[in-house]
Amino acid sequence: MPKFAKIQVPLAGILRRGVAGETLATTAPEAESLRTWGAAALRQYKTALLILLMISAVAPCAWSQASTTASRPDETAPTSSANQPGLAPIHKYIAEGWDTLTRSLDECKSIVDTKVTTTSVLYLPADFEVPRAVQNLQAQCNVQAKHLPSVIHNLGEVDESKIDPAGLLYLPHKYVVPGGRFNEMYGWDSYFIIRGLVRDKRIELAQGMVENFFFEIEHYGAILNANRTYYLTRSQPPFLTSMILDVYDAKKEAGQEDRAWLETAYGYAVRDHNLWTREPHLAGNTGLSRYFDFGTGPAPESLKDETGHLAQVAAYFLSHPDVGREYLIQKKSGDNAQDNVGPLFAMQVCESTVSTMGKSECASAGGVSLSADYYKGDRSMRESGYDISFRFGPYGVATHHYAPVCLNSLLYKAEEDLARMADMLGKKKESAEWHERAKKRKDAINKYLWNAKAGMFFDWDFTKNEQSTYEYVTTFLPLWTGLATKEQATAVVKNVGVFERPGGLMMSPKESGGQWDAPYAWAPNQLMADDGIRKYGFTEVADRVSYAFLSNVLENFRRDGTIREKYNAVTRSSETAVTAGYKVNIVGFGWTNGVFLVLSHELPEGVVEKLGKE
Repeated sequence: MPKFAKIQVPLAGILRRGVAGETLATTAPEAESLRTWGAAALRQYKTALLILLMISAVAPCAWSQASTTASRPDETAPTSSANQPGLAPIHKYIAEGWDTLTRSLDECKSIVDTKVTTTSVLYLPADFEVPRAVQNLQAQCNVQAKHLPSVIHNLGEVDESKIDPAGLLYLPHKYVVPGGRFNEMYGWDSYFIIRGLVRDKRIELAQGMVENFFFEIEHYGAILNANRTYYLTRSQPPFLTSMILDVYDAKKEAGQEDRAWLETAYGYAVRDHNLWTREPHLAGNTGLSRYFDFGTGPAPESLKDETGHLAQVAAYFLSHPDVGREYLIQKKSGDNAQDNVGPLFAMQVCESTVSTMGKSECASAGGVSLSADYYKGDRSMRESGYDISFRFGPYGVATHHYAPVCLNSLLYKAEEDLARMADMLGKKKESAEWHERAKKRKDAINKYLWNAKAGMFFDWDFTKNEQSTYEYVTTFLPLWTGLATKEQATAVVKNVGVFERPGGLMMSPKESGGQWDAPYAWAPNQLMADDGIRKYGFTEVADRVSYAFLSNVLENFRRDGTIREKYNAVTRSSETAVTAGYKVNIVGFGWTNGVFLVLSHELPEGVVEKLGKE
């Protein structure tokens, strides 16, 4: 028998706008059943009509799998010395964690992927000889190795859905993974991991990770979301130039300056930048860029760990028709189910008594499916790294319609970094051209993304030609990248209270149920905000918000001996109540480890001593 989920929402929510509902019960052992009752709209009636949504069995079986646990036995384990005073225990945990989280092709655990239901395969570029290390891996771990179906020159050239089963993409050097379900090398995670590696003098490992990104550009068409086949359709926020310069500067400081390496790196950095400055990554005629995933349909990595998420989204859109009409497609009896890009939601109208919600006969009311544009937005949100937030509309549905503050601030920095690299390499003309491109982007950011009245930077919806009003912590990125004026930086810092809570900076003041909204604080944005604030001379504020986050991480480390991917900035806890997307708070954790080292190093000595006594 097929497994399916049932979701009931009030008919009034479909016919009228703004009808609030109340969750009554959940049932069914095989799937979730969410019954919502529009009492205010239907009070005068003894019976009510409810819309019943059922996820059809046409969906792949992976859509009904249970979530994975927060970490696997081979990941960073809690340390017994965590509650000892000082910072030595957490520094020891981080130092040992680099080794625990390091993956290479001489270890069987590197291939494991808990996000999908199939046994993972190792894939090599189509024109690549099988290395000896892969031959050994095949023999020792019983791993199947295959070549990709064709040579890849640019992102999106390969239909990832036809690579079956999904698998790990070969990389030549060791790399550090975030932890838990994230058992591969990620794009923007790696920047914050590399910051920590450089701080811990693990420069060779950091350099190897950067060179892995060169390999991805050369053989997989771009820096990928991560090195799995189902990520061959999208990248992640562009940090490559930042990683290159961090490694280059660290090697130079150690007396190992390598201009030849920088020359090679520069060529790959230019190719990475080109991805974001041509279609389809252009944000209309704004001169800015956007996130865009080349794939279609549900994101494969979400189907196991985010069970029920698509049903939740469909229910939301049905009860919010002002938004949902753009992302739901009405289906009639007899329509070909193969035309759907995702699961089909079959609707029924059922009569139930108000008092008992008893069972009754139901009549078919057709069905709905989520539109291709919904899936494009969802996938593009995942390229942004901020999955899931309501910043780009409910569940990030309109991500690809926006010119974001984060992406364009990072591209401004990349252009200035490329100017610096070109200058160091004696390419004076190219350096001047990069400075000019950075200036044009800065002008466009000020035109579309700056709001002087609010004193913050906001994303721009180029399809509606209007600025968002969604307050988000990415408003600090123009400070981190140095594009903000002193006046803009002063205004932004005055608004720090919008995000500042006892345990750090929340992503936004909105509680959406998504992990990238309130009340959560995340290491990468904490670092960029803190360093941006410090760059413009607001040292006291930077120390304060850094201390709040670091002490939150340390307090929870002393409680359970682990470091997590995110923290509750309000309760100063690692406990989470995420309702949109995957629910666990993963142990490890790569970028939190790196950010803890960097931010604690930037604090004054007396503040660090105070932190150690917390």
